[in-house]
Amino acid sequence: MTGNGWAPALDAVLGGVTQGEMAARVPGVVAMLTDRQGNVYEGARGLRDLGTGTAMTTDTVFAIFSTTKAIGGTAVLQCVEEGLLDLDAPARDYAPGLGELQVLEGFGPGGVPRFRPPKSDITTRQLLLHTAGFGYDFFNRDYLKMAAEHGQPSVVTASREALMTPLLFDPGEKWEYGSNIDWAGQVVEGIRGKRLSAVLAERVFAPLGITDMAFTRSAEMKARTATVHARGADGSLTPLDFALPDNPEIDMAGHGLYGTVGEYMKFIRMWLNDGMGPQGRVLKPETVAMAVQNGLQPHQQVVMLPGVIPSLSNDAEFFPGLRKGWSLTFMVNEEEAPTGRPAGAIGWAGLANLFYWIDRQNGFGGFWATQILPFGDPVSFGGYLDFETAVYDRLRNRPAA
Repeated sequence: MTGNGWAPALDAVLGGVTQGEMAARVPGVVAMLTDRQGNVYEGARGLRDLGTGTAMTTDTVFAIFSTTKAIGGTAVLQCVEEGLLDLDAPARDYAPGLGELQVLEGFGPGGVPRFRPPKSDITTRQLLLHTAGFGYDFFNRDYLKMAAEHGQPSVVTASREALMTPLLFDPGEKWEYGSNIDWAGQVVEGIRGKRLSAVLAERVFAPLGITDMAFTRSAEMKARTATVHARGADGSLTPLDFALPDNPEIDMAGHGLYGTVGEYMKFIRMWLNDGMGPQGRVLKPETVAMAVQNGLQPHQQVVMLPGVIPSLSNDAEFFPGLRKGWSLTFMVNEEEAPTGRPAGAIGWAGLANLFYWIDRQNGFGGFWATQILPFGDPVSFGGYLDFETAVYDRLRNRPAA
């Protein structure tokens, strides 16, 4: 698995972020690289938990946070393929709760929020593109004010009430990263008439051979779960008593899954192989080709994510200065990245500093998993970029077959 020339450079990257002084490392990391056939590199370094000293292993279970989004988006695309969903119809036709939401216009005297009806209905396409009007309280000050002063619950509670947030702007007005895909999961549930967990198990996980990924962990998965750590201002790391809820009220398509990196690689390979899994087709090739294209309009731009809750996120952005779009549902870099990632590649991240990319042009994809808050951790994010760069350095210098 790692004896094919990839290991020296990639092992060095993992070692570099897990060795040395506390302020210069991460507790532990799992990173993998795949081509269209299978994993060509699997690495694990460091510890699952600094408190217990348990070693990080390749079968470690992670809360994968927003790397869940593309999996939820896949279930949406399957509904489109089957003619069950019109991406441009009002999404409230499938998820009626969307019809109850209003636009937050600001705050009046005493901090009382002001609301008005939206000028148009939200569509499922807008949900997938993050142009529907939703945000996150750790990236948006108005949502943070709603949480702090008006009891708006965090999405990590996985409660129905957490979905019922106001819109920050009229649908289609701009791009803002937020709880859109959680609502897209509700669209799928409305169409299928069953929980998203059941839909994914049957229609995504089964054809991919995924068995170690779920919204609710088994006891055995819990025993292998990495602990989330907090990075202090001085660089120190502290284990947190934090976990996404098992048995959630809502299966959150935007962030709720637990899984191993090895299982996620099966999902990445499906995108490298035009929608085909080892045990059946997940998406049609034409759906894959459509879903990886930038779907934003010129007035809708992917922008830096401002870290308004410092304990949860730093200011964060992939490849500052490069044009970036959004597809159904990945970030698309529209220019070659400094790492070597080509224009048109797709990828994204998860709050606890998990990162992945899928390069269909070259037939490679990778995943980097840590469990650290806040997001945009310089050591983990920097290590991930080094990992990706090392991959492209070797691709450029690899002898011809």
